[in-house]
Amino acid sequence: MSQTATAAGAGTPQAAQATPAGEAAGRPRISETQLEEHRRELTAYCYRMLGSAFEAEDAVQETLVRAWRSLDRFEGRSSLRSWLYRIATNVCLTMLSGSSRRARPMDLSSPTPTASAVLGPPLPETAWIEPMPDSRMLRDPAEEAETRESVRLAFVAALQHLAPRQRAVLILREVLSWRAAEVAELLGTTVASVNSALQRARGTLAATGLSEAGDAAEHGAAALTEEQRGLLDRYLRAFEAYDLDSLTALLHEDATLSMPPYELWMRGPADIRAWMAGEGIGCAGSRLIPTRANGLPAFGQYRPDPAGGHRPWALQVIEFSGGRITGINAFLDTARLFPLFGLPGHLPEAAAAE
Repeated sequence: MSQTATAAGAGTPQAAQATPAGEAAGRPRISETQLEEHRRELTAYCYRMLGSAFEAEDAVQETLVRAWRSLDRFEGRSSLRSWLYRIATNVCLTMLSGSSRRARPMDLSSPTPTASAVLGPPLPETAWIEPMPDSRMLRDPAEEAETRESVRLAFVAALQHLAPRQRAVLILREVLSWRAAEVAELLGTTVASVNSALQRARGTLAATGLSEAGDAAEHGAAALTEEQRGLLDRYLRAFEAYDLDSLTALLHEDATLSMPPYELWMRGPADIRAWMAGEGIGCAGSRLIPTRANGLPAFGQYRPDPAGGHRPWALQVIEFSGGRITGINAFLDTARLFPLFGLPGHLPEAAAAE
């Protein structure tokens, strides 16, 4: 059952409790399979709350372990799903206690002109919104656009501006469409308190430029159209050929390039091109492997390896709108991210030449 190490160090519910669930008379029998069926949606929820793929998976594992340990007290008065969300919310609120806000480079500073661009020291991993594979949190590639929009990097970053309980209220009410009474019961508060928290959360979120998940501009969250697939194919070919003229032609005039864990980022085709032709020239000869992250197209980028083949360099999450690429988010923490996305640790010469 375990996909990552758990926050409590337990690997499976059986490790926490070997007694079959629901043995008490009149109580529902719940199996490990029934708990496991909720993993992906709980992962999406915890990811929105925490902004970290790895913390979200730890939170979900801790949720399932706690649920298994407590099944003898589950009387079935609420749905299993609601009960699991209550546990997951408490786990996330505990994890968020005293933690700092995760962000994107664009939230921390102004864009850097290429002429004065210096990477500087990397910030700790806890500073950044991390990408999450679609396969870990979305049930189906064709899942509704609203769900995909609600895990976009920009939306998850905007959520981090909210106090943790406001964050939970907004996700449950606006994203998951829970009734105010259901949220009040989950949080152990009143409907009036939930409505007040939602109003404050909406105001804070609007100040970031997003009012709710469904109001954001199209960034490739729905199923890709033929035009969008063509755009991504041209991007892949231009990047692998390191044809900067062709690549620049695909960028929106306000396109951004960011490279966590570095705070530096830049805006506009001219500065992006200058960076790629200068400091970023080591990316020439790269190979890209398509994947999906945050409801968006993504690529595992491999740079040429002096020892032969290609080695991991970045996980690129691509944002686009109106037929142009609006964001290249190059996450450089490949030691952690490539295994999470199931990407190979090295491309041999034969694979790189295909």
